[in-house]
Amino acid sequence: MSILAKRTALIVHLALQDLWHERKISFCIVASLVAVIAPLLLLFGLKHGVVTQLQEELLRDPRNLEVRMLTSASHDAEWLNALRQREDVGFAVGQVRSLNAQADLYTDARQFLHNVEMIPSAAGDPLLADLEAVPQSASMVLSASAARRLDVSAGEGLTLGVNRRRDGKRERGRLDIRVAGVLEPARYSRPAAFVDSQLLVELERFRDGRASETLGVTTGIAPGDTPVRYARARLYASDIDVVEGLVKALEAEHIDTHSRLAEIQNVNAINRLLGLIFRVIALTALAGCLASMAGAFIANIDRKRQQYAVLRLLGLHKTGIALHVIAQASLMALLAFVIGLGLYAASAMLFNQLLGASDITTGIAARLTPLQLLAALALTLGVALLVALLGVVRAFRIQPAESLREL
Repeated sequence: MSILAKRTALIVHLALQDLWHERKISFCIVASLVAVIAPLLLLFGLKHGVVTQLQEELLRDPRNLEVRMLTSASHDAEWLNALRQREDVGFAVGQVRSLNAQADLYTDARQFLHNVEMIPSAAGDPLLADLEAVPQSASMVLSASAARRLDVSAGEGLTLGVNRRRDGKRERGRLDIRVAGVLEPARYSRPAAFVDSQLLVELERFRDGRASETLGVTTGIAPGDTPVRYARARLYASDIDVVEGLVKALEAEHIDTHSRLAEIQNVNAINRLLGLIFRVIALTALAGCLASMAGAFIANIDRKRQQYAVLRLLGLHKTGIALHVIAQASLMALLAFVIGLGLYAASAMLFNQLLGASDITTGIAARLTPLQLLAALALTLGVALLVALLGVVRAFRIQPAESLREL
């Protein structure tokens, strides 16, 4: 071991011995730190828990990410692809005109639904995230209410029917289709079917008078290579925080939208308000703690002026004195943080049990991440270091000759 390491170990050992010798005073300083650290950890834990719970509730419901287009137009495939390439877009699929996005579903003469809403879907659809099934050309995913009324379940078949009138005659297209899955009731409340977007395009072209081999109707305008046009898009943002930006971007294109932006902004406002309250309380508490600890620390150094003077007389340089003071402050701060963390853990457990038993606050809990705890530890040590620097300045003013005055 080098001489520097030995001297450092000796100074730290002296600091520990001094703290133990003055344990009553050390206990008072540590207690003053614990009185600040534990409540602040609990307060920040509750703030973080409340905001996290609200954000998780928003993320659990993918409808909060939806940006519904209210304006119908005529968009091409390039417009849809450009929309999908945006970083703030998580999912986008083309939609046809609303009147063409309806069809009849039936299993027999007794189980049927007229004008069921047909919703375009594809792989990555947020509403179907809990299902392994993805709608294909001959399969669909039903909402819970539609499946209940038709009395069908996943894996069963039914018939899709669509009517049109051409040259005064009524024509009906049919398609046997399989139920790939059934959506949870909370995901979509109305009777609806999630289908492949190309099937919706086929339904629109059929209603526009074209022949459709898919629907079993050969009369009408022969199918051609007409480019696909979309009235709008079914659109979901990639994250809660980018919904507002996506809405503004669409409005800049003169596309009216509907979203749950108000709910998202309310959560953000709560986060900002709680953050402001916590900062004010934390700064006030830290200022009081800093003043109290600094006063106690400097008074303790003044009380031990003769001891520091003896150390200086014995050859301990200013660097050693500084290390001695910093070691004492750091050790007390570390001990106070450990005790405060234990009190926080016990209080948080009690809070979580009480809040969990309440129907109003179910799910809200005090929680802190390891990164946040490390930041709290760094802040505690930072306060201790600042107090130690004040003590070092005070200790540097003590002259070795002062030890001779008492002789």
